[in-house]
Amino acid sequence: MDYIRLHIAIKDDYHELLIAELFELDFEGFEQENNKVIASVPANRFDDVKREEIEQILVRFHDSHLIEEELVNPQNWNQKWEQSIQPQAIGKFYVRPTWGEPLPDNSDLVELLIDPKMAFGTGYHATTRLILEWLPDIVEEHDVVLDAGTGTGILGIGALKLGAESVFGFDIDEWSEDNCNENVQLNQVKNFNVELGSIETIPTDASYDLILANINRNALIELIPELLKYLKPNGRILLSGLLEDDEQTILSQSSLKALNHIQTKQLGEWIALLFKA
Repeated sequence: MDYIRLHIAIKDDYHELLIAELFELDFEGFEQENNKVIASVPANRFDDVKREEIEQILVRFHDSHLIEEELVNPQNWNQKWEQSIQPQAIGKFYVRPTWGEPLPDNSDLVELLIDPKMAFGTGYHATTRLILEWLPDIVEEHDVVLDAGTGTGILGIGALKLGAESVFGFDIDEWSEDNCNENVQLNQVKNFNVELGSIETIPTDASYDLILANINRNALIELIPELLKYLKPNGRILLSGLLEDDEQTILSQSSLKALNHIQTKQLGEWIALLFKA
């Protein structure tokens, strides 16, 4: 089977968001380069309608555009993609895939083994880095954690390694449940339960010391009132997946008025906001 390979100019911060969109359009392979994504789709699943959809998607990402479109023979996409994912130090964490260089024995960093599905949740995106860097200052011993939109499970696994007692994660993407469970096993952590779905998967009698929600603005606006029902008195909620222009929109949400806005942190154009009940 032949493939269409699209070369797309896009800032590094937007890579994961674009890949998530293209994944829903039947794209099967991705390569990440500096300010560029190369995405591959079976030729029989690509037409003018899909090309127009992609062009509309790119309008939402600043200075993004299609550079080149080529027809190629099948290749080992996973191998190409794996070669582009490298270990990285993020705050007190060392994030690596199983094929990456192990952490030296004398290091004081906390290792997170994350084998992602395609490029989701690798730690490369600024919002993931923001939360990982912040987690050591937020997670308290024996915290019960809710991880909304858990993806690969990277944030929940990080919380457990910092002393959290348990994590419940949910995600609407089908790949997430299996991938999160795979990464939980790789990291040999316990008490991480993940479910496919959204807010309805949370046990009705549950309550949480810490809620992590790294999703996007529109999803957060919809979910925040429901998430807060599960927040313990004096609990904390950390929101991300947001651009700096989204801050006032989030702060104006009526459901958050009863909480204290502790701090906003920023990395590039992206922000994370911490609230306490």
